[in-house]
Amino acid sequence: MPTAFEPIELAGRRLANRIAMAPMTRSRAHGPENCPTDATVAYYAQRAGAGLIVTEGTQPSVAGQGYPDTPGLHSPAQVQAWRKVTEAVHARGGVIFAQLMHTGRIGHPSLLPGDLRPVAPSAVAAAGRVYTGDGVHEFVTPTPMTAEDIARTIEDFAAAARNAVDAGFDGVELHGANGYLLHQFLAPNTNLRTDEWGGPVEGRIRFPVAVVHAVAEAIGAERVGLRISPGNPFNDIVEEDPAPTYTALLDRIDGLGLAYLHVAEGPVRELTPLLRERFGGPFVLNPFTPDGPTTAAALALIEQDLADVISFGTLFLANPDLPARLAGGGPFNTPDRATFYGGGARGYTDYPALTEETAR
Repeated sequence: MPTAFEPIELAGRRLANRIAMAPMTRSRAHGPENCPTDATVAYYAQRAGAGLIVTEGTQPSVAGQGYPDTPGLHSPAQVQAWRKVTEAVHARGGVIFAQLMHTGRIGHPSLLPGDLRPVAPSAVAAAGRVYTGDGVHEFVTPTPMTAEDIARTIEDFAAAARNAVDAGFDGVELHGANGYLLHQFLAPNTNLRTDEWGGPVEGRIRFPVAVVHAVAEAIGAERVGLRISPGNPFNDIVEEDPAPTYTALLDRIDGLGLAYLHVAEGPVRELTPLLRERFGGPFVLNPFTPDGPTTAAALALIEQDLADVISFGTLFLANPDLPARLAGGGPFNTPDRATFYGGGARGYTDYPALTEETAR
């Protein structure tokens, strides 16, 4: 079996290793039109040693934004700003995908222009609160999407994917996890529709399947990854028996030749090998680690053939040269949770690399 430090072919690219940087919201798109900044360029370039970088969730449309200062990929200015990021990562030999994330009901009207409100498959408010520019608010009851809204949103994803390719990304990852819009269509507690976009499993998977197909047609399936999190209760999702839904979903996209499937694993490990077998293509795993962030121990899952690539979140946030640290057994910087979201360079681009630590 291969190890985490051996290369792998993915999306027509040769990844230097099997260690991925997982998508992490940082809320630092302080530029005009929610554009990435020069600090964003530095942040991703520092982490180009990853076999694969998946960016923070990036809204495919104005209506898809659910948090302050998250970047988009729906305007010429955003495309131009992201191009600086991809050029910097490629200059260091990295591979980078843009994660396209429509937050659906997770958001607040104050984050949206004009009279826009959060939308979702059904008028079911999420339990919890959201941080906005003017304080903390309870989630509102979303506006149920009409057939026209659904068609427009599918095209928004396809258009954003084309923008991503124009910006120099190697591909896109569709965020179908963590309780955001695609996941809201999949979950029976958030999708109460009785039309063709809801009801039994075949109806609930229809929207994510349509988005995958539209994006694959727009930029080529080999440039498209999909992230799912079966059974993950984050953002007030309830999926008591996720296996039938997700096996049906994978069956409907089987044969497209997608770049990869990215699974944010839940507490039921038995589902992971089933999904790996069902998908058949490159399998990226973010393992379930209830006691803290993913650690070096997860790399053994590659040798056990449970995954082709392991993605790291918090540990990559704090260690820009994470693959080198994993290869050498550490040491590892400690993540500063107070600087995860918003702010400036502190906790973003100032985590030292090993050479800097040695110099100190």
